[in-house]
Amino acid sequence: MRTIYTKEEIVILRECGKRLSRVLKEVARNTVPGATGNELDFLARDLIRKGGDEPAFLGYKPDGAKKPYPAALCVSTNDSVVHGIPDDVPLKEGDIVGLDLGITHKGLITDMAVTVPVGKVDKTAANLIASVREALEKGIAAARAGSRVGDISDAIASVAEKYGFSVVVELGGHGVGHYVHEEPFVPNIGRAGTGPLLEVGMVLALEPIFNEGKAFVRIAKDGHTYKTRDGKRSAHYEKTILITAGAAEILTP
Repeated sequence: MRTIYTKEEIVILRECGKRLSRVLKEVARNTVPGATGNELDFLARDLIRKGGDEPAFLGYKPDGAKKPYPAALCVSTNDSVVHGIPDDVPLKEGDIVGLDLGITHKGLITDMAVTVPVGKVDKTAANLIASVREALEKGIAAARAGSRVGDISDAIASVAEKYGFSVVVELGGHGVGHYVHEEPFVPNIGRAGTGPLLEVGMVLALEPIFNEGKAFVRIAKDGHTYKTRDGKRSAHYEKTILITAGAAEILTP
């Protein structure tokens, strides 16, 4: 069931989103050749806790997972789609890295992700990153009270089609706030005018995910990381937004 957030909760979510944005920006700045996922995860945890907050993903157990997620930061490199577990493998020039992070501030949660080029990347990687960023912007523009979830889905998918990338069907956006994942699910492909109605006060995390090759994904042996089946690269972006009477308000600026 979708949640309508109160004015008091929205004030907290706005502050939560600002804090998350600051932390993720610093983590992204440190995503350079030679850095490791574990170093980035440690940095994220340290910054979150210095702000008096808690990592939302650490110890979280998604539906279907056999064990809780062991880190604060998801680090998904190249063919890792989402939910990559940080490790000690140094990042290389030309890698692309999805950084996905959530924080809990005064009991409420916001969620955000960026895909970062490590040093200089090839043209296809740059286009993949640019396309998914554009798709997020289009999805946010379609998210208005009175519209439907399918309007967001259609806007996102149209960008993938324009650039010739594939859309991961199994994964997408979601409600967020009291929990990491809430209703409604927001697919990244769909038909305009269909799906749940968007109402003032709903809080959604929109998360377009595009693959360089085929759309098919698999779960790695770690039980959390989604990877492309063909070994080609994937990119995603995510922002938490508030549905209003007009344009959606971005809570993770």
